[in-house]
Amino acid sequence: MADYSGHLQKMKVALPPDPAGQVTYQLPLDEERLPLNGLLGESIRMTFTGEIHCIHCGRRSNKSFNQGYCYPCFAKLAQCDSCIVSPEKCHYFEGTCREPEWADSHCMVDHIVYLANSSGVKVGITRESQLPTRWIDQGAVQALPIMRVKTRQQSGLVETAMKQYVADKTNWRTMLKGQIEAVDLPVIRDELFDRCETTLSQLEEQFGIQSLQRLEQSSVVDIDYPVLNYPSKVASLNMDKNPVVEGTLQGIKGQYLILDSGVINIRKYTAYHVEVAI
Repeated sequence: MADYSGHLQKMKVALPPDPAGQVTYQLPLDEERLPLNGLLGESIRMTFTGEIHCIHCGRRSNKSFNQGYCYPCFAKLAQCDSCIVSPEKCHYFEGTCREPEWADSHCMVDHIVYLANSSGVKVGITRESQLPTRWIDQGAVQALPIMRVKTRQQSGLVETAMKQYVADKTNWRTMLKGQIEAVDLPVIRDELFDRCETTLSQLEEQFGIQSLQRLEQSSVVDIDYPVLNYPSKVASLNMDKNPVVEGTLQGIKGQYLILDSGVINIRKYTAYHVEVAI
């Protein structure tokens, strides 16, 4: 008999009030939230019941698109448009945005360009309101805001310039092995500013100097995760191939549960209905 049941959502995360503490995790199952940190060392069985319901409209779907949407919503919603993945391609100003009102509150707002050390140094972007959640979701052990800009498009243009010199993606397998050496993010930031000076100056001229603010006084945020043991070899568990995922919970990092039987990306299975037994 299941102890809990509901549709999976991305795990809720929070930094501890004590800088030396660990990230706290909760697993949303519809309206219920299952605290996970206290389950380290416990056996967990998660069973996919075969039902998927769109996180936007609730329609039953045979497949999840873009982590939780049915196909009609995937095809029409602005949050599923390709410019969300490639923000420098934003077409809001061309009058072709799928949902201008949604964009007003999600894209035409302050964004942060940051450096994170998750599987090595990477540059990333996110809405200012999404920090530090975005860093935790990527499994970063260090993070540093380096610029504040006025729109998502501007953040994408800055990221495009900087990813010539640092990665813009996380190697999730490396991140989950836990052997991430600390780096001097402020030094890397300053080097990036120097290398990208021409492009940044052009963007400041295009959008106005007040639109792109360099955060040269920001402090590095260190992040620790609740992990008993990191895997030496990362084996991914797939609910679509095997609906029953079970094992002893060894840790939680990013949006992954680390079990002694393998790892599972909870975010990948957003909108899947599951039964969870502890």
